[in-house]
Amino acid sequence: MTNQLFDLSGRVAIVTGGNGGIGLAMARGLAEAGAAVTIADRNADNSAIAKASLERAGHQVLACVTDVTDPDSVAAMVAATHDRFERIDILINNAGISVSAPLAEMALADWQRVIDVNMTAPFICAQAVYPTMKAAGGGKIINIASVLAQLGAGGAANYASSKGGILQFTRSLATAWAADNIQSNAILPGWIDTDLTSRAKERVPELHDRIISRVPAARWGRPDDLAGVAIFLASAASDFVNGAALTVDGGFSIQG
Repeated sequence: MTNQLFDLSGRVAIVTGGNGGIGLAMARGLAEAGAAVTIADRNADNSAIAKASLERAGHQVLACVTDVTDPDSVAAMVAATHDRFERIDILINNAGISVSAPLAEMALADWQRVIDVNMTAPFICAQAVYPTMKAAGGGKIINIASVLAQLGAGGAANYASSKGGILQFTRSLATAWAADNIQSNAILPGWIDTDLTSRAKERVPELHDRIISRVPAARWGRPDDLAGVAIFLASAASDFVNGAALTVDGGFSIQG
């Protein structure tokens, strides 16, 4: 019974930003649980590398070059996924960017770009998969937020605001589509060791030690730390979990 709860055999997942970092880790986790996976990302070369890696492990994978801020591009990706796998059961809205600057100096273009990718794109992607999920009798939408959704970030106000918006969007999705048996939940990663945070460590040399000193686990997160919670939220084990925000940060956000 336990294994069946987390079994994704026969399911199809789309992971935006799925060719590296936590996106690839979650895509791999879902694939290992039995799902076929579409990696949707703008970088074709990285997606090809990720696809080959998953295929070598025996998984079914489709890579689509996708601009998640463009409704036509997203629609084409969703159509390609349905054509290949004949269904769509899971959407992980993971694609995201960060453009940091002091709030008083932040350019409007940098504010808008982050909002477009981090908050508007999940809306576009959710709308695109909704008809297929509804027709199939249900689905799972997982939005990747951040612990910064609940913390102040003077040097990354655009990023924190976009992730705060994703929490409310998740709750709105959960309310709007529950009658269609579509559960929508959010994951709030803490400080995970990825290319994105590596650039942050380069900008702020003391960041590494600051994070280590605050995390009770005394380490940065690893992308694979997100795989288990993604499987849970994508599987039958979470069928009565809706509108939740699950924090994966090693205890960072509970420290004063």
